[in-house]
Amino acid sequence: MRQFLSQDAAQPAYRAVRRLEAVNGKRSGWLEAVTEYSPDAGFRYAVTAEGGNGYIRDNVLRAVLEAEREVIARGETRRSSLAETNYTFQANGIGDDGLVEVSVSPRRKERVLVAGQMFLKPEDGRLVRLQGQLAKSPSFWIRNVAIVRTYDRIAGSVVPVAMESHAQMRVLGNATLNMTYEYSHINGRPVTSSAP
Repeated sequence: MRQFLSQDAAQPAYRAVRRLEAVNGKRSGWLEAVTEYSPDAGFRYAVTAEGGNGYIRDNVLRAVLEAEREVIARGETRRSSLAETNYTFQANGIGDDGLVEVSVSPRRKERVLVAGQMFLKPEDGRLVRLQGQLAKSPSFWIRNVAIVRTYDRIAGSVVPVAMESHAQMRVLGNATLNMTYEYSHINGRPVTSSAP
C-alpha cells in the first residue's frame, strides 16, 4: 500500500486508439477514436470510425470523450486521482488471485470518485484494477453506476487499458459501456504492443 501511494500519479503523455461500445435496451453503438494527451496540449480526440445507433454514438460515446476533455481542460483530474486527498484506504490482505485488496472510500460525494476496491501487485504496489460504484450519480436519470477499470504497465507507465460500466437509467432500463485502449505512444516513445 505504501508503495502504491509513493508512486508518481501524474498521467503520462500518450497517443492511443480507443474503442467505445454502449448498449441500452435494443439500441447499441460503437466508435473508435484516436486520443492524445499531454500536459501542455491537454486532451484531444478524433473519431475515425463509428456504427450503430446515432443517439448512442452522439449522446453517450462522444459525450464520454467530451466530458474527459472538459475535466482535463478545467484542471480537475487531481480531484479524481487515487490519492489520500480524495480517498481513505484500508488494506484487506491478499486475495485468491494473489493481489493485495484495498478498500477505497471517497472523502467526498462526487461523480468522479469511486467507492469500492482496488487491487495491487504485492511486489511493487502497481495498480491492476479498480472497481466499485460511483460515489454520486452523474445525473438524475442515471443511477447505480458500477465500474471496473483495468490497468497495465506499458512502456514503463501504469495506464488504463479497459473500462466497463453498468448503470440503471430511470426511464430506459439498464445500460452498459465498454472502452478499450490500444497505445501507440507513451511519453513520446513508440509502444510495440498493448493488450487490454
